[in-house]
Amino acid sequence: MFGNTIGVLFRVTTFGESHGPAIGCVIDGCPPGIKITQEAIQHELDRRRPGQSHITTSRVESDHCEILSGIFEDLTTGTPIGILIRNQGADPHAYESLRNVFRPGHADYTYQARYGIRDHRGGGRSSGRETAARVAAGAIAKLILAWDEIKIFAHTIRIGAVKARKFRREEIELNPVRCADPKAAVSMVKAIIEAQKAGDSLGGIVEVIAEGVPAGLGEPVFGKLDAELAAAIMGIGAVKGVEFGAGFKSAEMRGSEMNDPILSKGGRITTLSNHAGGILGGVSTGDNIVMRLAVKPTPSISLPQRTVDDKGRRKTLKISGRHDPCICPRIVPVAEAMTAIVLADHILRLRAIRNS
Repeated sequence: MFGNTIGVLFRVTTFGESHGPAIGCVIDGCPPGIKITQEAIQHELDRRRPGQSHITTSRVESDHCEILSGIFEDLTTGTPIGILIRNQGADPHAYESLRNVFRPGHADYTYQARYGIRDHRGGGRSSGRETAARVAAGAIAKLILAWDEIKIFAHTIRIGAVKARKFRREEIELNPVRCADPKAAVSMVKAIIEAQKAGDSLGGIVEVIAEGVPAGLGEPVFGKLDAELAAAIMGIGAVKGVEFGAGFKSAEMRGSEMNDPILSKGGRITTLSNHAGGILGGVSTGDNIVMRLAVKPTPSISLPQRTVDDKGRRKTLKISGRHDPCICPRIVPVAEAMTAIVLADHILRLRAIRNS
């Protein structure tokens, strides 16, 4: 009801603020008997945590996860899973000057308008810090999907004006921008550093691919798979656009170009191309799900910006502190996690229909 929970059968609720004592999540509906180790969850959190390289925020957080419930002797019990991640690098005093000032590009004003009160410490719940809880839940969702041999990976395909031209999957985790094109990755890092030196930031595009997704996932009308994936991805604060398959390019195509020819291969129905991005009529086709998200530039920049305070008085604001000059590298595991959460939910929903 209040926007902190996602899912129907596999339900995830996150809690906590950026500079509070902790953040975390509660996962309900996870089937029993699935092997879940603290190390598996920590691996995903380590991919998202701050301070990974010279082009990410300098905030120091171990993002150590504490499993509070729902897992016994490394197996899920079928009861709610509670995970806690304590904030160790919180510095609320650094935001005291922003107590009554609305930062451009942030949710300061909109939270104030909705609730009449807000946590000014780094944005509170609207901070990207909250996404660590999603990644923890996504790690469990990935292990559910592994039962059906579904794999998800994401990579950066554009930062600023720099585009990836080649795809080498093994390169994604070998460079700080998580780009599958090693040559483009070098240029991306250079562009980020140049923007950072100028007191500015950069946005980009991240692509998510889900392999091994069976045909039949998704509700045909109001619970369309692409609609729920898009809602989950748009629920990430920095994302301003989502497309599947040919996406916005489909507006330039003819039907004869857009339609994916259907064929039978090895006794399996498949398509010759994948302009649909693995989803037709809101239901998965059995092809790879291909989704791209537009990530806005980090709103926290050190250049002077015009704003007002909560009394409407004009202010000029220069933001200092620990901020990512580009969010794309660290949004990769978050996008994977949100995709996994939605797919795990729909896998369980499909099983419920077929077994009823």
